[in-house]
Amino acid sequence: MKTQVLVIGGGVGGLTAALKLAKCGIDVCVVEQTKGSAHKYKGELLQPKSLEIFHQLGLNKPVLEAGHQINEIEMNEMKRKKGTYVKLGTATMRYSIIESEYNYALMIPHEKLKEMLLEKAKEYPAFHYIQPAKFKEFKDQAAVVTSNKEEFIIEADYYIGAEGRKSNVRKAMNVKLNEHEYDHHFLTVTFDRPESMTEGKIISTPHAFLGLFPLPDNQVRTVYLIQSGEYQSLKERGIEHFHKKYIDLCPELDGYVTKLKEWKKIQLMIPIHFHAETYVKDNMAIIGDSAHSVHPMAGEGMNLAIQDGDVLGELLCWMYKHDEHYPENLVWYEKVRKTRVDFILNLSHLSALAYSKPFRYFGSLRNRSLKQMTEDEKLHTKQMLNISGLGIWKESFFDRLVQIGMLPPRTLQNIELLHTRYMFTYENDYPWEVKGRYSI
Repeated sequence: MKTQVLVIGGGVGGLTAALKLAKCGIDVCVVEQTKGSAHKYKGELLQPKSLEIFHQLGLNKPVLEAGHQINEIEMNEMKRKKGTYVKLGTATMRYSIIESEYNYALMIPHEKLKEMLLEKAKEYPAFHYIQPAKFKEFKDQAAVVTSNKEEFIIEADYYIGAEGRKSNVRKAMNVKLNEHEYDHHFLTVTFDRPESMTEGKIISTPHAFLGLFPLPDNQVRTVYLIQSGEYQSLKERGIEHFHKKYIDLCPELDGYVTKLKEWKKIQLMIPIHFHAETYVKDNMAIIGDSAHSVHPMAGEGMNLAIQDGDVLGELLCWMYKHDEHYPENLVWYEKVRKTRVDFILNLSHLSALAYSKPFRYFGSLRNRSLKQMTEDEKLHTKQMLNISGLGIWKESFFDRLVQIGMLPPRTLQNIELLHTRYMFTYENDYPWEVKGRYSI
């Protein structure tokens, strides 16, 4: 079998790349190992940059209709006093501070999003999909794939590895990883929510962290931090103990979390942070979790995969359109994405450290830092712009002094005129369109 581009892995990143290629009329084949829907939890929070990409792909309307819009995230710091939790303070991070059409996030069931990408891609004759199919290895510069116990060869001009953390394409490229394991894990589960719970909420104490993100159909995705090695002891204490952990932190969940009757619906997430030393080798490239793994605290993993697929797909479309079939042109993809991913990985790592260390005074420090950050328009805008994926506006030394309370919060006029200078432009996203391959 021959194709122009073979995408190994049919997750949201691989399907985003494949959809872009199919729209360009490039023959693309996706091989996906999983038969049916994956049971393992995958990301559900779409950041503004991903929404912008789906708009360009003609998917904005169905995605919005299938999701739940998140306009803000309320950060609550609590402490235990006389056997109960009392609130130290609240800070609200608002997407609306970003001067963009896409100044909100969206919660959408992962499998639903994947289904929409796949159905859209199937509208194009250039798109082909094989499931279940497993990539084994490269042999004589072609991919060896097995499907239904049969082995066959797929020849392609380019190969995209989008299979996740244990990527065989990455192994074939002999790419090294810089990996970091954390001293904490997460429990995650979805259940019915109160109708009034319509925005994101994070509740933290010196020893606990609970994230609540509303989904459509009056459901909520929850993420609860535990220390590594604590999972088995929690299970042994029974599901009622799990209920109590949630209700102590968020009493309005009483009557909702208690509908969970068995542990098998609760998944254990083990966060790992890694970044591949390179994304490209010869005519091969890796995207998403094949190239990097981000701590789930920032909810960015799925978005990074979508954005990788967008940039690589656009680059390959340009290469075919202009007959620029030089493997070194793939370096444009790495040049655009690696720095941005590195920035997000660092942000998520710092968030993980801030919320996972059970130090007595961390709660007060976090509360003061968050209040300063949301009251200071410049800091607030920087934070929301950075997590949105729409741009990068790095914090300065003076920002740090404001954040820890050594300087008062600033009120800036025309903040939108300042931060739009740090938003990614078309030329930033796809620089080869302007500079050409000889300017790498």
